[in-house]
Amino acid sequence: MAAADNSSSTSSSSSNPFIFSPDSPPTLALTPHQIKLCSQALEAFTDRLQKPDVINQEFARLQAKRITASDMRRSCSVALDNVNVNKNRYMDVLPFDETRVVLDSCKDYRPSARGYINASFISTSSSKSLSKFIATQGPLPHTYEDFWEMVFQYKCPAILMLTRLVDNYKMVKCGDYFQAEDGPRDFGNLIVVSKWIKSSNSSLILRHLEVNHKESEESVAVLHIQYPEWPDHGVPNDTLAVREMLKRLYHLPPDLGPIVVHCRYWKNRNILCNS
Repeated sequence: MAAADNSSSTSSSSSNPFIFSPDSPPTLALTPHQIKLCSQALEAFTDRLQKPDVINQEFARLQAKRITASDMRRSCSVALDNVNVNKNRYMDVLPFDETRVVLDSCKDYRPSARGYINASFISTSSSKSLSKFIATQGPLPHTYEDFWEMVFQYKCPAILMLTRLVDNYKMVKCGDYFQAEDGPRDFGNLIVVSKWIKSSNSSLILRHLEVNHKESEESVAVLHIQYPEWPDHGVPNDTLAVREMLKRLYHLPPDLGPIVVHCRYWKNRNILCNS
């Protein structure tokens, strides 16, 4: 894919001025301690693969702890409010009230909407540099503006998209909330500009986007990484593309905002957040 450059389309000052490069990320330099931990983890995984019964038992225990319908009504009350129901792609995949992302400036000004978007904060303790994520659904046409409001409000430096827009059977997998190759694209109060677009050797599509707010002089630089070959129900056959995504994320400054992860629904995005 040829690179597209619309860098002259805006003149806003960026609130996260990190420069995204379309070149391959530099090799990660691991310390001896990190190499030791990786070796121990690989050994543990290899050992576990020899015990499928144990894996099945662990999965069964997790399934038994799944939230019930009554628990969901109590824990996801904002998502189930009548004014927010149509903002959910699937009614069995909802954010908890306690960890949901709240929008300060929401296009739905009804008080009961409470700045709702189908998105949740996820924190991990495995890495200090990659400890903040927002897991969200593939945006719907009427939630595009909400999505970009979230990215702008929380100064999100990267978006990982683990799906394609349309499958081989012409079924829509995710709304087209980002393509702006022919110039700036308006989403209500937000303007999104494509700085460059590039395909990587590992089947990733990389985009450098800039998000501008019509009522602010600030802009947010965003690295959009699309992995269109990630399967709907499962995981990739190899780790090449996933490793490239993680390499690019590890080179982001740690003081930026949370990384957004989404696929068609929640399952795949949570797999990557916990990688």
